[in-house]
This record gives sequence, structure tokens and C-alpha cells, in this order.
Amino acid sequence: MKLKKWIYLTIFLVIFYYAFIVNIVITLSIIASLYIAFKLYRFYAKRELNKLVKSKESFEKSQLGLFVALVAKVAKADGRVQELEAQLISMMFDDISKIFNEKEKARAIMKEIFNEEKQKEGNTKEIAQALNKILGRSIIKRKQFLSFLIQLAYIDSGISQDEKKVLHEIMQELNIEPSVYDEIVNKFENMMKNKQETMSLQEAYEILEVKQSDDMNTIKKAYRKLIRKYHPDIISSQDKDESYMEEATAKTQKINQAYQVIKDENKN
Repeated sequence: MKLKKWIYLTIFLVIFYYAFIVNIVITLSIIASLYIAFKLYRFYAKRELNKLVKSKESFEKSQLGLFVALVAKVAKADGRVQELEAQLISMMFDDISKIFNEKEKARAIMKEIFNEEKQKEGNTKEIAQALNKILGRSIIKRKQFLSFLIQLAYIDSGISQDEKKVLHEIMQELNIEPSVYDEIVNKFENMMKNKQETMSLQEAYEILEVKQSDDMNTIKKAYRKLIRKYHPDIISSQDKDESYMEEATAKTQKINQAYQVIKDENKN
């Protein structure tokens, strides 16, 4: 009987060892391997990314360079780049340049691409096609890029017919279904409808966190500070859900409305 017990115990320990101990070791080894692989990927991805600033030509052919070119097309679609659009684009350059080692150089290249593409006409389709090819099957990134472009068009006073035409061309070349485009636009439109139509002067001062006795330079600094704080970040949005862009846009528009109310009052 004692021998039988020892045999059973031995069998149990062998099964336990292989079922749990060995599996745990294997699992931990897999996790460690994945972690190392992820770190290596991040290292090489960062190194490849920083190669882009070696020349403007390589940057403008990249995903970021092509996106900057499309931003220029949407911003200039209705004739000129509005003040708030210009601020958002400048902050977008700041957001993107942070991921590079040579931040100032990256920002200068993006600005150059933007200014050049702002002057060109008739090549929106080709730029969107090139971006579509780089993005592969990533529908998430396509939607994020399109959401930012729609947000840029909406930020001043809604989407104009010229902006709508450019956005539709980009949508088609990025292989985004019209229903997806309409869904994004409808969210922005509903947000605009729900926005308070009138804003009191007192409320405007409270939103900008300034006093009525402050001069316009102080108010403008406060306005820019809040816009910078709450503007939609194209880099950060890749780690967040779809509501992020809507909420950031709503906040930005409210700040912009408050600033406009105070500006109009000071003109009188």
C-alpha cells in the first residue's frame, strides 16, 4: 500500500510539474521574449522615424509628410487659412516634432511642406493615394487622419463647400466608406447644434479664466494657452477612442467662441 501511495504521489508530482511549473516557465519566457521584441521594435521604429529628418524629400514621402500636405489642402480650400486653423496647425507641428530627436528641424521641414502644398493645386488626389498606399489595411489610422481633417475644417465656422469637396476627394482615395465619413461629420454637426448659441460676456471671461479689467494682450495670451491645452493632438489621439477628437473640438470651439465674444465687445 505504501508503495502504491508513493507511485501515486510521484505521478501526481510529475503531472503537477509539467502542467503548472513548466507551463509557468514557458509562459514567463514567452512574455519576456515579447517584451524584448517590443522594445527592439520601438528602438528600430524610432531610429527609422528619425531618418526622415535627414532630408525634406524623404519626409514628404512619409506618412507624416503626406498628412501635412493634406492638412495644407484642407486649410487653404476656402481661400485662406483662418486664425484658429493656423494656430491648430502650428500646435500640430509642435505635437509631431516632439517625437523626433531633432525637433526644430522636423518642425521646419513640416512647415516648408505645408507652405509649398498650400500654393499647389490639383494634386490632392495623388497625395491621398500615396498616403493610402502607405497605410496598408489600417482603417483606424485612416479614420483618425480624416477626423482631424474634418475637425480642422469645422474649427472656425463649419465646413464650407470648398472644404467639403477636398474632404470628399481625400475620403474616396483613402478608401473610406461615405457612411463612415457621414458618421464623423454628423457627430461634429450634432456637437455644433448642442453648443450654446449665445454666450454672455461674463461667461466668456470665466471660460478664458481672465478678468474684465485685463487688457487684450493678457486675454489673448490666456486664450492661446487654453487652446494649446485642449486642442486635439493627432499623435495622442492614436492611443485614445473616437470621442477624444469630438470632446477636444467642442472644448476648442467654446474657447474660440468666448474669445470672439470678448473681441467683439472690445471693438465697440
